[in-house]
Formats: sequence, C-alpha cells, structure tokens
Amino acid sequence: MTTLVLQGTALSREIADQITLHVSGALNWQQKFATITGASIGKDGINALRQQYDFDINMLPASFDASTVGLLVTDMDSTLISIECIDEIADFMNLKPQVAKITEAAMRGDIDFETSLRKRVSLLKGLNVSVLERVYEERLQLNPGAEVMVETLKQNGIKLALVSGGFTFFTDRLKQRLGLDYTQANLLAEKDGKLTGEVDGEICGAQTKADFLLHCCEQLDITPAQTLAVGDGANDLLMMEPAGLSVAYHAKSKVQQQADTAINHNGLDAILGLLQLNYN
Repeated sequence: MTTLVLQGTALSREIADQITLHVSGALNWQQKFATITGASIGKDGINALRQQYDFDINMLPASFDASTVGLLVTDMDSTLISIECIDEIADFMNLKPQVAKITEAAMRGDIDFETSLRKRVSLLKGLNVSVLERVYEERLQLNPGAEVMVETLKQNGIKLALVSGGFTFFTDRLKQRLGLDYTQANLLAEKDGKLTGEVDGEICGAQTKADFLLHCCEQLDITPAQTLAVGDGANDLLMMEPAGLSVAYHAKSKVQQQADTAINHNGLDAILGLLQLNYN
C-alpha cells in the first residue's frame, strides 16, 4: 500500500483533499502533516506534484514500517546544524572561500571526500585551537526543528546517532547538549595548542558512516530496516543505502535523486511527519 506524506506551511486541507482525489487515496489529516494511504501514483507523479506545490510531498517505501523504527542516524554539517564547521574555522584564517569551494565540490560528489578533507585540514595548520570554541559558541546553530525532532524521538524510544565527516570537537559537544546516544567523527590533530593540519587516525568518510550505522544497529539489536538515515551530501549516500528510510535534508541534487524522501520546505521536525508521529 502506497503512503504519501504531505507537510509544510503552504499545505491546506483543501489542497490535501485535491491531491487525495487525484491519487485515488484516503486522507488522514493531522495537525502537522497529512498522509494519504492507498495512493495510486509513481515517482514521476510525485515529481510532478512537487513542481506544482510549495510543500514537501514524499512517498514512503512499501517495505518501510515506521512503527518498528529504533534508530535515527544523522549527518552533522548542514543537516543537524546550519553551518559547515570547517568552512567557519577557515574563516579565521581568511581562507573561507577557498575551503568552502572544496567543501561544496565534495558534498556534490565531484571530488573524493577523504582527499578533499585532508586538503582542507592542511590549510588550517598553525591555527590556535581556541578558534574551535569560538566557532561552536559564535557560529554553530541547530537547524530549525532539530530540538523538537530530538525530544520527540526520545519520547518514542528511538535512539539518536550523529556521524560526521567533520570533527569530534563539535559532535562531542552536541552529544552532551542534546543527549544523543552515539557519535563518530574525525579528530583534528593538535600540538602546543595549535592545529597541525592533519587528521588524527582514519578519516570518517562515506564507508565509515555506513559502517557506523550498522554498528549502532548491532549495539541496539535491530536491523538496518529499522533505521532512518538523514544527510545532505554525497558522502551520506552509502549510509543511506541499508537504512529503512533515507532522508535528503535540503540536500545536493545527487542525494535528492537517490534518497527515498526529501525535505526541502520544512525543518528537521518534518522527519516526525515521515514517521507519522504527532508533536507540538
């Protein structure tokens, strides 16, 4: 049975009724979202509707059972938070444009992520470690809906994992701040209070992210089908493959094309709609 999820400020009951009639389904109108079950529509039809309306329209995979979900795994930069941390760090060396250009290419999948990260980190050599704290305090912001998403998932017994091609300095603080269950990221090497321009240990790239999701599943004794994977860049795609539901959050086109669902008009609380969880 095909289920559509509609959500966004531009969605009205009248429009939902029109779409329901168009797809020959049954409407379930909720406060924050609407679902249409038994819809007769394919991916081309979904794309056509998305072009017509300014709210998120997603078709859940037939194999996905929201009631069994036990884990959400999310990317950090430009997903859970609104910035790319490495770009903001580079800004303190007046190198943001150069670093941001490499970051953008890596997120599109135009260049290898691990190579790009080493190149970007090398440009930070000699920077005082205290800059990381300034980035966290002055520039890092959660994306809209993040706290509501986290708290509602917790209330429903769903565990949360944060994985990043960014840095442990930020994931560790977010873990404590939000009460997350698992985190993994890259460790910036430092000496005498300054960054060395290197990553300490293996890089947390695309394959590591995928392995992290599977490791969390083992820890929780659940299957990958009971997980959600959320990201915005090409290095999130391997992590998304085994997940029961993959979510492209304001993502690069390559990710939008390959993910099961896409959030483009809402904040992270829209993930709750995909899980058909009501929230305030």
